[in-house]
Amino acid sequence: MTVKARHAGYSGSQLAVSLPCMAYYPVKSPWFLRYWYAEAVWKMPGGGKNLYLSFDDGPHPEITPWVLDQLARYQAKAVFFCIGNNVQRYPEHFQEIIRQGHAVGNHTYSHVNGWKTSTKDYIDEIKKAAELIPSSLFRPPYGRITRQQLKAIKTAFPPMKTIMWDVLSGDFDINIDGNQCATNVLKNSTDGSVIVFHDSEKAFPRLKKTLPFVLEELNKKEFTFPLLS
Repeated sequence: MTVKARHAGYSGSQLAVSLPCMAYYPVKSPWFLRYWYAEAVWKMPGGGKNLYLSFDDGPHPEITPWVLDQLARYQAKAVFFCIGNNVQRYPEHFQEIIRQGHAVGNHTYSHVNGWKTSTKDYIDEIKKAAELIPSSLFRPPYGRITRQQLKAIKTAFPPMKTIMWDVLSGDFDINIDGNQCATNVLKNSTDGSVIVFHDSEKAFPRLKKTLPFVLEELNKKEFTFPLLS
Protein backbone atom coordinates (compact mmCIF):
# COMPACT_ATOMS: atom_id res chain seq x y z
CA MET A 1 0.00 0.00 0.00
CA THR A 2 1.24 3.49 -0.79
CA VAL A 3 -0.02 6.89 0.26
CA LYS A 4 0.22 10.01 -1.87
CA ALA A 5 2.24 12.92 -0.50
CA ARG A 6 4.15 15.61 -2.41
CA HIS A 7 7.27 15.17 -4.56
CA ALA A 8 10.63 13.45 -5.29
CA GLY A 9 11.44 9.75 -5.68
CA TYR A 10 14.17 7.13 -5.60
CA SER A 11 17.72 7.74 -6.73
CA GLY A 12 20.73 5.46 -6.91
CA SER A 13 22.25 4.43 -3.60
CA GLN A 14 20.01 6.86 -1.73
CA LEU A 15 16.85 4.80 -1.87
CA ALA A 16 13.96 6.60 -0.26
CA VAL A 17 12.39 5.13 2.85
CA SER A 18 8.78 6.18 3.42
CA LEU A 19 9.05 9.94 3.63
CA PRO A 20 6.44 12.69 3.55
CA CYS A 21 8.56 14.60 1.00
CA MET A 22 8.21 11.76 -1.51
CA ALA A 23 5.52 11.52 -4.17
CA TYR A 24 4.52 8.23 -2.53
CA TYR A 25 5.70 6.52 0.62
CA PRO A 26 5.13 2.84 1.25
CA VAL A 27 3.08 2.14 4.35
CA LYS A 28 4.46 -1.40 4.29
CA SER A 29 8.22 -1.40 3.79
CA PRO A 30 8.94 -2.89 0.33
CA TRP A 31 11.23 -5.82 -0.33
CA PHE A 32 13.82 -3.82 -2.26
CA LEU A 33 14.46 -1.49 0.69
CA ARG A 34 14.83 -4.47 3.01
CA TYR A 35 17.26 -5.97 0.52
CA TRP A 36 19.24 -2.76 0.00
CA TYR A 37 19.54 -2.13 3.73
CA ALA A 38 19.77 -5.76 4.77
CA GLU A 39 21.99 -4.88 7.74
CA ALA A 40 19.09 -3.05 9.36
CA VAL A 41 16.22 -4.57 11.32
CA TRP A 42 12.88 -4.21 9.54
CA LYS A 43 10.75 -6.77 11.32
CA MET A 44 11.14 -9.00 14.35
CA PRO A 45 10.91 -12.80 14.19
CA GLY A 46 7.38 -14.18 14.33
CA GLY A 47 6.02 -17.01 16.38
CA GLY A 48 3.22 -15.36 18.32
CA LYS A 49 1.01 -12.29 18.18
CA ASN A 50 3.60 -9.64 18.96
CA LEU A 51 3.77 -6.12 17.57
CA TYR A 52 6.62 -3.71 18.23
CA LEU A 53 5.65 -0.08 18.75
CA SER A 54 8.04 2.80 18.21
CA PHE A 55 7.77 6.57 18.53
CA ASP A 56 10.14 9.00 16.84
CA ASP A 57 11.21 12.61 17.42
CA GLY A 58 10.52 13.13 21.13
CA PRO A 59 10.56 13.65 23.93
CA HIS A 60 7.90 16.35 23.97
CA PRO A 61 6.66 17.88 27.26
CA GLU A 62 2.94 17.34 26.51
CA ILE A 63 2.74 14.66 23.85
CA THR A 64 5.17 12.12 25.30
CA PRO A 65 3.33 11.94 28.67
CA TRP A 66 0.05 11.50 26.77
CA VAL A 67 1.56 8.63 24.75
CA LEU A 68 2.85 7.01 27.94
CA ASP A 69 -0.65 7.16 29.44
CA GLN A 70 -2.14 5.47 26.36
CA LEU A 71 0.46 2.70 26.44
CA ALA A 72 -0.05 2.09 30.15
CA ARG A 73 -3.75 1.35 29.60
CA TYR A 74 -2.82 -1.71 27.55
CA GLN A 75 0.41 -2.68 29.31
CA ALA A 76 2.10 -1.92 26.00
CA LYS A 77 5.82 -1.26 25.72
CA ALA A 78 7.53 0.80 23.04
CA VAL A 79 10.86 2.15 21.89
CA PHE A 80 11.15 5.93 21.83
CA PHE A 81 13.74 7.06 19.28
CA CYS A 82 14.69 10.39 20.79
CA ILE A 83 16.40 13.43 19.33
CA GLY A 84 19.38 14.43 21.44
CA ASN A 85 18.57 18.12 21.68
CA ASN A 86 15.02 17.26 22.81
CA VAL A 87 16.47 15.04 25.54
CA GLN A 88 18.62 17.97 26.60
CA ARG A 89 15.58 20.28 26.71
CA TYR A 90 13.23 17.84 28.45
CA PRO A 91 15.35 15.45 30.54
CA GLU A 92 12.55 14.72 33.01
CA HIS A 93 10.30 13.42 30.24
CA PHE A 94 13.13 11.32 28.85
CA GLN A 95 13.69 9.77 32.26
CA GLU A 96 9.96 9.11 32.64
CA ILE A 97 10.04 7.00 29.46
CA ILE A 98 12.71 4.83 31.05
CA ARG A 99 11.05 4.82 34.47
CA GLN A 100 7.89 3.37 32.96
CA GLY A 101 9.82 0.47 31.48
CA HIS A 102 10.07 1.54 27.86
CA ALA A 103 13.22 1.52 25.75
CA VAL A 104 14.95 4.51 24.21
CA GLY A 105 16.86 4.80 20.95
CA ASN A 106 19.23 7.24 19.27
CA HIS A 107 17.66 9.44 16.56
CA THR A 108 20.74 11.71 16.15
CA TYR A 109 21.28 14.92 18.07
CA SER A 110 19.50 17.34 15.73
CA HIS A 111 17.43 15.11 13.42
CA VAL A 112 19.79 15.30 10.44
CA ASN A 113 19.03 14.01 6.97
CA GLY A 114 21.69 11.43 6.08
CA TRP A 115 21.46 12.23 2.38
CA LYS A 116 22.47 15.84 3.08
CA THR A 117 25.13 15.06 5.68
CA SER A 118 28.68 13.76 5.28
CA THR A 119 29.39 10.39 6.86
CA LYS A 120 31.77 11.98 9.37
CA ASP A 121 29.21 14.57 10.44
CA TYR A 122 26.51 11.92 10.60
CA ILE A 123 28.57 9.75 12.95
CA ASP A 124 29.36 12.84 15.04
CA GLU A 125 25.62 13.50 15.34
CA ILE A 126 25.04 9.97 16.61
CA LYS A 127 27.96 10.27 19.04
CA LYS A 128 26.64 13.54 20.42
CA ALA A 129 23.20 12.01 20.93
CA ALA A 130 24.75 8.90 22.49
CA GLU A 131 26.15 11.05 25.30
CA LEU A 132 22.54 11.71 26.32
CA ILE A 133 20.79 8.52 25.18
CA PRO A 134 22.17 5.25 26.58
CA SER A 135 21.01 2.83 23.91
CA SER A 136 22.24 0.32 21.37
CA LEU A 137 19.29 1.10 19.08
CA PHE A 138 19.42 3.68 16.28
CA ARG A 139 16.90 4.90 13.74
CA PRO A 140 17.89 7.31 10.94
CA PRO A 141 15.76 10.46 10.81
CA TYR A 142 13.41 10.43 7.81
CA GLY A 143 14.75 6.92 7.12
CA ARG A 144 17.38 8.63 4.97
CA ILE A 145 20.76 7.02 5.33
CA THR A 146 23.43 5.93 2.86
CA ARG A 147 25.02 2.50 2.80
CA GLN A 148 28.33 4.11 3.66
CA GLN A 149 26.81 5.68 6.77
CA LEU A 150 25.20 2.39 7.72
CA LYS A 151 28.59 0.64 7.54
CA ALA A 152 30.26 3.48 9.45
CA ILE A 153 27.77 3.03 12.29
CA LYS A 154 28.75 -0.62 12.63
CA THR A 155 32.41 0.40 12.79
CA ALA A 156 31.93 3.27 15.24
CA PHE A 157 29.30 1.55 17.41
CA PRO A 158 29.69 -2.26 17.05
CA PRO A 159 26.77 -3.20 19.37
CA MET A 160 24.35 -0.73 17.76
CA LYS A 161 21.40 -2.00 15.75
CA THR A 162 19.83 0.17 13.05
CA ILE A 163 16.06 -0.20 13.36
CA MET A 164 13.88 0.61 10.36
CA TRP A 165 10.24 -0.51 10.26
CA ASP A 166 7.67 -2.81 8.76
CA VAL A 167 4.66 -0.45 8.96
CA LEU A 168 4.37 3.35 8.88
CA SER A 169 1.30 4.86 10.50
CA GLY A 170 1.73 7.96 8.34
CA ASP A 171 0.96 10.23 11.30
CA PHE A 172 3.58 12.68 9.99
CA ASP A 173 1.52 13.21 6.81
CA ILE A 174 -0.59 16.37 7.03
CA ASN A 175 -2.49 15.27 3.91
CA ILE A 176 -4.28 12.39 5.66
CA ASP A 177 -6.33 12.08 8.84
CA GLY A 178 -6.28 9.89 11.92
CA ASN A 179 -8.70 7.40 10.38
CA GLN A 180 -6.31 6.75 7.49
CA CYS A 181 -3.38 6.38 9.89
CA ALA A 182 -5.33 3.80 11.88
CA THR A 183 -6.20 1.94 8.68
CA ASN A 184 -2.53 1.96 7.66
CA VAL A 185 -1.59 0.22 10.89
CA LEU A 186 -4.50 -2.19 11.25
CA LYS A 187 -4.45 -3.43 7.66
CA ASN A 188 -0.70 -3.92 7.41
CA SER A 189 0.49 -5.14 10.81
CA THR A 190 1.29 -8.80 11.24
CA ASP A 191 3.13 -10.80 13.88
CA GLY A 192 6.58 -9.24 14.32
CA SER A 193 5.78 -5.89 12.69
CA VAL A 194 7.77 -2.86 13.80
CA ILE A 195 5.33 0.07 13.69
CA VAL A 196 6.25 3.76 13.56
CA PHE A 197 4.42 6.63 15.23
CA HIS A 198 5.74 10.06 16.22
CA ASP A 199 5.42 11.87 19.56
CA SER A 200 5.79 15.24 17.87
CA GLU A 201 3.68 18.36 17.41
CA LYS A 202 3.40 17.77 13.68
CA ALA A 203 2.02 14.26 14.12
CA PHE A 204 -0.21 14.85 17.14
CA PRO A 205 -3.36 15.98 15.28
CA ARG A 206 -3.48 12.47 13.79
CA LEU A 207 -1.82 10.53 16.62
CA LYS A 208 -4.37 11.64 19.25
CA LYS A 209 -7.10 9.84 17.31
CA THR A 210 -5.05 7.00 15.87
CA LEU A 211 -3.16 5.64 18.85
CA PRO A 212 -6.05 4.98 21.28
CA PHE A 213 -8.13 3.37 18.53
CA VAL A 214 -5.27 1.21 17.23
CA LEU A 215 -4.32 0.00 20.71
CA GLU A 216 -7.93 -0.91 21.46
CA GLU A 217 -8.45 -2.76 18.19
CA LEU A 218 -5.18 -4.67 18.36
CA ASN A 219 -5.84 -5.55 21.99
CA LYS A 220 -9.20 -7.03 20.94
CA LYS A 221 -7.30 -9.18 18.45
CA GLU A 222 -5.09 -10.37 21.34
CA PHE A 223 -1.88 -8.82 20.09
CA THR A 224 0.73 -7.98 22.70
CA PHE A 225 3.31 -5.20 22.61
CA PRO A 226 6.69 -6.31 23.98
CA LEU A 227 9.90 -4.32 23.93
CA LEU A 228 12.02 -4.38 20.82
CA SER A 229 15.62 -5.16 21.70
